Amino acid sequence: MEILIKGAQLILSLSILVVLHELGHFIPARWFKTRVEKFYLFFDPWFSLFKKKIGDTEYGIGWLPLGGYVKISGMVDESMDKSQMAKPAEPWEFRSKPAWQRLIIMVGGVTVNLILGMAIYIGILWVWGKEYVPLAEAKYGLHPSEVMIAQGFEEGDRITAIDGTKPRSVEDLNKEITKAILEKGAATLSVQREDEALEIALKPGIDDELTKGGKQAHFSPRVPFVADSIVAGGSAAKSTLAKGDSIVAVNGRSAAYFGDFVNAMAANKGGWVLIDAVRNGARSSHLVRVDGNGRVGIGNRKGSAWFNLGKEEYSFKQSIPAGIANGWETLGMYVSSLKLLFSPSGAGQIGGFGAIGGLFSPTWDWQVFWNMTAFLSIILAFMNILPIPALDGGHVVFLLYEIITRRAPNQRVLEVAQMVGMVLLFGLILFANGNDIFKAIFSH
Repeated sequence: MEILIKGAQLILSLSILVVLHELGHFIPARWFKTRVEKFYLFFDPWFSLFKKKIGDTEYGIGWLPLGGYVKISGMVDESMDKSQMAKPAEPWEFRSKPAWQRLIIMVGGVTVNLILGMAIYIGILWVWGKEYVPLAEAKYGLHPSEVMIAQGFEEGDRITAIDGTKPRSVEDLNKEITKAILEKGAATLSVQREDEALEIALKPGIDDELTKGGKQAHFSPRVPFVADSIVAGGSAAKSTLAKGDSIVAVNGRSAAYFGDFVNAMAANKGGWVLIDAVRNGARSSHLVRVDGNGRVGIGNRKGSAWFNLGKEEYSFKQSIPAGIANGWETLGMYVSSLKLLFSPSGAGQIGGFGAIGGLFSPTWDWQVFWNMTAFLSIILAFMNILPIPALDGGHVVFLLYEIITRRAPNQRVLEVAQMVGMVLLFGLILFANGNDIFKAIFSH
């Protein structure tokens, strides 16, 4: 069920992004009286799930959910329609329009995605505001990721500052660490460990380790583990564990905090564990099987049960600059993180639709859904403007060349560039999704 919910959110999110992106091309094309032959959500090799022709345009839904497209008359695009390009140019064709009009048509999709991402961030802040865990509220200390444990941090450490500056929240702490690593490759964290004050400098090579760690947060608030929900059909539901049980140990080793429990489950994937829990003051043991993903089907109490959460409320007027700033920050962080792909572990971390789908909530949460859709919209805008043939940015490069030199590129060059770009893109798609499949098979 979790896979279906995440998959449905991914399909809906991509559908919104693709349709609006293609509208970004379609609307200026029609405005400049350029004929659009097809407008498709998803690709339609061999057949379509749905199609209907209205005027000169065929609207449809393809069966291959790798994106979408508009087929504009008189343009070298994914269709590689050489027969049309061999004929004399017609007034309604893309190639007959002034270069500045063609440039507006090509950047329309990227522009829409960038504006859409920021508009969604504005809406999120206006409707839900921003909740956060104040750093001072992490009274049980912090749970470090595996990467941070390797850097010398321990369970229960309290971080008081990064490079001399005290973050407001746990979320800001993680963001500032990532920013420091991407910009400087280093950072020094002030740590309170019980009665001892320490300074821990992140070691060289942290950027490569960060890439290996994937999307795991550097630090998360450490909280006790009290079973708030037992997932129906899960292995915990088939055991003697019950809602309200306080988990204290796994296989005889202390696991009173949720992070300890998660680590213990990860170390026992596919095996059996003996979970000790306290119920009504009495301690008892429960034999539970761990699935291949390191889960048993128990949910902990929400963070609001352990912390006094901070929250920022935004009026509509206040949400506009804050949402735009959020969008630019997201874009900046993403662009900075691209250098990690060129680290020794970078290629192995490239993910496809499975990795993207995994970022959505396992339950239908509209706030998480819109947050992810805004993020993907910003990323889609950036990726599409890259100067790679077959992407919008590749077309823009040739158009800028034409505007500057006042000479149109050779038609054969455009065709070869488009073909090479398509091969590269489909190769990257296959590689990314192959990585997902490889990890799904061998991560167990």
